[in-house]
Amino acid sequence: MMNPILKNRLCKLPAGTVIVGKWHKQAYKIVKPLGNGANGAVYLAESKKGLVAIKVSDSSTTITSEVNVLKRFSKVQGAALGPSLLDMDDWWDQKINRTIPFYVMEYIKGEDFFSFIRKRGKEWLVILVLQLLSALEQLHEEGWVFGDLKPENVLVAGNPPTIRLLDVGGTTLQGRAVKEFTEFYDRGYWGLGSRKADPAYDLFAVAMMMIHACYPTKFERKENGRKQLFTMIQADATLRKYEHVLMKAIDGSYVRAMDMKRELVAAIHHDVPRAGIKQSPSRKQHHKKKRSGMIETAFIVVTLLCMYALYLYGQIL
Repeated sequence: MMNPILKNRLCKLPAGTVIVGKWHKQAYKIVKPLGNGANGAVYLAESKKGLVAIKVSDSSTTITSEVNVLKRFSKVQGAALGPSLLDMDDWWDQKINRTIPFYVMEYIKGEDFFSFIRKRGKEWLVILVLQLLSALEQLHEEGWVFGDLKPENVLVAGNPPTIRLLDVGGTTLQGRAVKEFTEFYDRGYWGLGSRKADPAYDLFAVAMMMIHACYPTKFERKENGRKQLFTMIQADATLRKYEHVLMKAIDGSYVRAMDMKRELVAAIHHDVPRAGIKQSPSRKQHHKKKRSGMIETAFIVVTLLCMYALYLYGQIL
């Protein structure tokens, strides 16, 4: 947690402020704020290489920890889990006569998760969530939990639209207490689990993002959180289709993101029973459980491309 005086300074750096690294001598000119949290603030800045995002904090431990996470992300082959790390240095802030640690990362230009869905329609919700689950699976395989998973930390960028994760401040090694969280997306707040970092913690947040996308006005928890969420899922036509998957994520029944992704794909084809309705296993269902991940991935890619083609066609018209 930042010192209140320092927080006021670091979260209100005026446009035009130039940050010069003590060791690497690279200069970054602040353009505008991008966001701030408990452990620092992020700004859009100009550099010799173009626009970048720069995070400043009063804690060198926080900066080092987040830099290590970004380095680990970069080692994951074939997955854009987060922004690329560009620089890490110290800045002597003359105004407060103090050294401020910072790091610089790729500036990802895109649209936030909710804005994208509002503009393109709810049919994009499941497509983006399938991508998000693939990214989380990669992250979990590396031994991490994203922790502070919320729409503000998920960006849709590029063509075709691709999910990118932002703000790694809450990323926590599995087994430890989650470092940062936002109550609405936190299973502890809803009385549905602990704040121990495990894959199910992130998957609960995914379910809450889907629910929030269909109920844009943020709501508060009532006495029985699980019953409240279940009722809301049943009341919405989009969410009702994925009721079984959402309730399993809310109850913490998924061990892996890939399991949730698999059942979400099946729900698109009405292959997963609704919560509370038991069905006897059939030979067809048993066969589907053995389908390879390659087929599922191919389906997701084809679906995404079709959705994007429809979007471009609409733009032309």
